[in-house]
Amino acid sequence: MARKLFRAVLLTATAITATALPATATAATEPATPEPAATASATPTPDTAPPTAAAAICDRYCDARDPALSPGDRLATSASSGTRRFELHFDDGDDMGWAAVSGSAAGDQVWLDRSFDGGRTWASGSRLGNTTTPSGYSGWRTLMYNVDDWNNRGVGLLRACGQPVGGGITCTGWARTTWNAGDRRTAAATALMGFYNQGTGLFDTTGWWNSAKALTAVIDNIRVTGMGSYSYVIANTYDRNVGAQGGNFTNDYLDDTAWWGMAWVAAFDLTGDARYLTTARADADHMAAYWDGMCGGGVWWNTSRTAKNAITNALYIQLNAALHNRIDGDTTYLARARDGWAWYSASGMINSQNLVNDGLDLSTCRNDGKPVYTYNQGVPLAALTELYRATGDSGLLSRAQAMANASTTSTSLNSNGILHDPGDAPGGGGPDGPSFKGAYVRGLAQLNAALSNHPYTTYLQRQANSAYANDRNTADQYGLMWAGPLDSPDAARQQSALDLMNAA
Repeated sequence: MARKLFRAVLLTATAITATALPATATAATEPATPEPAATASATPTPDTAPPTAAAAICDRYCDARDPALSPGDRLATSASSGTRRFELHFDDGDDMGWAAVSGSAAGDQVWLDRSFDGGRTWASGSRLGNTTTPSGYSGWRTLMYNVDDWNNRGVGLLRACGQPVGGGITCTGWARTTWNAGDRRTAAATALMGFYNQGTGLFDTTGWWNSAKALTAVIDNIRVTGMGSYSYVIANTYDRNVGAQGGNFTNDYLDDTAWWGMAWVAAFDLTGDARYLTTARADADHMAAYWDGMCGGGVWWNTSRTAKNAITNALYIQLNAALHNRIDGDTTYLARARDGWAWYSASGMINSQNLVNDGLDLSTCRNDGKPVYTYNQGVPLAALTELYRATGDSGLLSRAQAMANASTTSTSLNSNGILHDPGDAPGGGGPDGPSFKGAYVRGLAQLNAALSNHPYTTYLQRQANSAYANDRNTADQYGLMWAGPLDSPDAARQQSALDLMNAA
């Protein structure tokens, strides 16, 4: 006799709905009406009891909702083990998912895992909706569970897992609904927020200055997409860290101070909150204290005065020019930006190919000949764009365009048209390198927007298309190599990818 494929049963408890929007979702007590038992050809619902109210996450609906009540069904990803096919299904409109198995045998288990830290960990032993295929059926499924935890700002992922009788565990890749991930820009932002630590106000898996870049990328995403779901990250990061290290986001490394200063300029632009601009001013003033006459000028890389390098001085120009453009009647920050560019452009750090090396050899005060990292090509473009806005000097845009032309066509920075840093390889980049390309495309995009013919749009779109096609997993997390293959996602890699999606 042919085996029955599926069956459906009634829920053993009512579903709880929540009628508020995600940012303020609260549990209500309106029960959902159970559907009558379906025929053997319907999709299955196991008759396991849902979790207690205390254990359930309640967003629009509470955990353990009957998939038969879902108005939509999207197969997100699957994985196979022998004849068994384990599938992750989503109800995108309600931000919930369920696991299903087909080609199954009696006693096979199927369940969901849920993670709130980008798939790095998940609740031990939780096995959401864990159920077994009953005798006489070759397919089965769990109840529906929430992907996110809106009440606690939990940005989640689900995966479907299963274990055939006598076999090992098989899981799909992590994935999520299209909630806050409706296109590749918002999906990249949501994936980055999966690394955000509400308690520290920083991004796990990366460092202090990289977190400033990640915050800036999230702020930019809000600006370019209009999706304000993660605006809370601005105040939370500020409040938890304004007193850290040297206070006001200053520290011994002046480039780190500048990255945070630019993050707070972006925060001010988005929110209008004056405290962010005040902090950015404090950051610029901290940097200015380390300008001296060694090698003719420039600010030092650190308070120990061990190096004068390109990134710190390009950021110094950008931050001061940005402040002038936002402070009525300013002359101080404009003078600093002008002096910064006059020194930088004459320092020799820009080589004969119009590419920027890492810094100066202090024994000779000449170009140190070190690699031409991508962020050293991108930040000057942003700096010159800000300084152009401050002065109206079109020669600054012409110089920026010459530098952009050099970096976008450089074979040392582009393999088959796709951007990379010197020495990049899957799994590499160290703690800092994965953030470099994001700074580059962000600066290039700022210049591109200031030029009437937008000459770098095609270049930026080519990078984004390659990364999306070749360097992304089912959770919309990205790796180091935009040409592929995908290596190990982290917040720095994701920040650069988000900068790219914003720019393109």
